[in-house]
Amino acid sequence: MRSRMTMSSSNLPLEDHAELLEWRIGSEEAGERIDKYIADNLDMDGVSRTQVQEWIKSGAAVVNGKPVKTNYKLSAGDLIALGIPEAENADIEPEDIPLEIVYEDSDVIVINKPRGMVVHPAPGHSSGTVVNALMFHCKDLSGINGMLRPGIVHRIDKDTTGLLMAAKNDLAHVSLAEQLKEHSVTRKYIALVHGNVPHDQGTVDAPIGRDTHDRKLFTVTDHNSKPAVTHFIVLERFGDYTLLELQLETGRTHQIRVHMKYIGYPMAGDPVYGPNRSNKSIALNGQALHAAVLGFTHPRSGERLLFEAPLPADMEHVLNSLRLR
Repeated sequence: MRSRMTMSSSNLPLEDHAELLEWRIGSEEAGERIDKYIADNLDMDGVSRTQVQEWIKSGAAVVNGKPVKTNYKLSAGDLIALGIPEAENADIEPEDIPLEIVYEDSDVIVINKPRGMVVHPAPGHSSGTVVNALMFHCKDLSGINGMLRPGIVHRIDKDTTGLLMAAKNDLAHVSLAEQLKEHSVTRKYIALVHGNVPHDQGTVDAPIGRDTHDRKLFTVTDHNSKPAVTHFIVLERFGDYTLLELQLETGRTHQIRVHMKYIGYPMAGDPVYGPNRSNKSIALNGQALHAAVLGFTHPRSGERLLFEAPLPADMEHVLNSLRLR
């Protein structure tokens, strides 16, 4: 039987929902339907416009503190508040999936995630995820992020490899989440990008939001966006490719991939943000992006921890091939 995951409608007061989101409407969004606006601006995998309409009907979404209909036309200055209900979960089971554990104690676990592994269950990916594996290995994880994302305080894309931390209890979860919010977590990535980056180092400071033409994608935009900052250093040049070390100051969805595309050096092997969506110039099943360094303050001891993960074999093979050209 296929497992199913849905986000139920709810009659709970907004403050009692699992998560509360707010948007202030500007003049450029005036006249847009509320259901379309929320669906286009909600940073959640697998949530359809139909699901949003159910939330609006149940009172989980209000405008200026009052319930509205799904076809309500927004006005400049409107304040939308949306209470995200707890996810209803069926058959999200622990699975005996091997994990490359870099560090583990009673509070936190750090793993080196392989390419192709989804971090947490979502529609279409109810098994084989990092969460399924962690549930089997750890037996108990922080419950702050709900039953679909136990222990998960941050994530990396399915086809990005490298270091990921998870919380085993709520104390650890609160601490790690606060460190992420304060930008005190060290996160360095190694990436191969198209083109010859001329500057030895630089910073991309450009806000990221949903692409209004395709809500599955993100782009640099001033429209309902959040600040995003990525620092980079050139490690090696190959003529038509450049190897970079990138450090995240913020952690927006697809941030490095979007920022590299924005400055004209898209990620090699990236099927979504690369030069085209069928990019086969690099022999990788996904973007050449690796979370190589992760550092944080231990939530209980206060000790500063720093971990490194070597490049995956497929990415090393690509780099060696470029060096031999």
